[in-house]
Amino acid sequence: MKFQEKKTFDDQLELMNNLSKRFFSRAHQVDIDGSFPFENIQDLKDTGYTSLTVPKKYGGKEISLYDMLRFQEKIAEGDGATALSIGWHMGIIKNLSEKNSWKEDIFKKICEDVLNGSLINSAATEPKTGSPTRGGRPETTAHKEGNQWIINGRKTFTTMAPVLDYFIVSATLKDTNQAGNFLVPRSTKGIVIEETWDSIALRGTGSHDLILKNVSVPEEYYVEQIGIEGKKASGWLLHIPACYLGIAKAAKKYAIEFALDYSPNSIEGSIIELPNVRQKIGEMELKLMESEYFLHSVAKQWDESEEQGRAMMGPILGAAKLTVTNNAITVVDLAMRLVGARSLSLKNPLQRYYRDVRAGLHNPPMDDMTIQLLANNAINAIRKSK
Repeated sequence: MKFQEKKTFDDQLELMNNLSKRFFSRAHQVDIDGSFPFENIQDLKDTGYTSLTVPKKYGGKEISLYDMLRFQEKIAEGDGATALSIGWHMGIIKNLSEKNSWKEDIFKKICEDVLNGSLINSAATEPKTGSPTRGGRPETTAHKEGNQWIINGRKTFTTMAPVLDYFIVSATLKDTNQAGNFLVPRSTKGIVIEETWDSIALRGTGSHDLILKNVSVPEEYYVEQIGIEGKKASGWLLHIPACYLGIAKAAKKYAIEFALDYSPNSIEGSIIELPNVRQKIGEMELKLMESEYFLHSVAKQWDESEEQGRAMMGPILGAAKLTVTNNAITVVDLAMRLVGARSLSLKNPLQRYYRDVRAGLHNPPMDDMTIQLLANNAINAIRKSK
């Protein structure tokens, strides 16, 4: 069954729920092996999910940010690594559509390829620059030779590297010292994927190093200059907290199912009746409600806003990410406290959830940057009111 054949959002969510269960059945082995969930990504392609953010004018569904986040949460309930991986692809297509910053013929070609199953992600992080959100200039370089751009460098954390068809590579232009993004097809000569991903969290994202050795792309594949208009608010990045919210929901579900079934001989019935257990469940539910209402309302605000309104949403987007991610960490911790030592078993999904949600602290925007942004926003508001 394909998403395009489902007429209502609830029907689409049910299809995603079925996929999520399938992903969960594979998640443990992918995590243990540190491999890549090829089957999950193929399932998402086969159902048409990977093309849902393609604009309608190019044959896609152009789903809302809110709908995308709901689907991403459901994927993460089954497997966080799969959710975060495909979330970059889904969000980038949505972002490019909203920004309208690429030449139309190039973006149209990408969208047509996505409709046929192609996947895309950005390759921006480098060993010495750290997170691109910190403002480091790329050490990857590009220079012009005739009508071709020649790119050299190394990128880290290239999520979904095993299956990407296109890379958006940031590089510094040698002749101008400006930075720009280049579209690099996987088939381009000089592309090397070095399998360096050894993280204990989200082990199935395949976030390996991308090495570019005299990679040559046509001049029109210099798709945009970086930093001309400053950093824009990016609603699509809410796919990140959506992933961790989904993992936290899975942790709560596991903990409640455990409490319903576990009956030590020291008590009558199961531990679900114990006040301290119910206290933890109530605390988990409260954190999840906070996260859902915050994340979903911000997504709806983004969907309903015009460009000018979206430009003002940077602080609230960062706040949503910070709140949801940290709440997810708390929820998983509470679930593990409820389940006890069994949660530390390698066979228990809670220990995987525990490792996976920690990764959210290192996804953009970072907590310290968000707090500073919120502080500046609050101070400037008071200054203007005087």
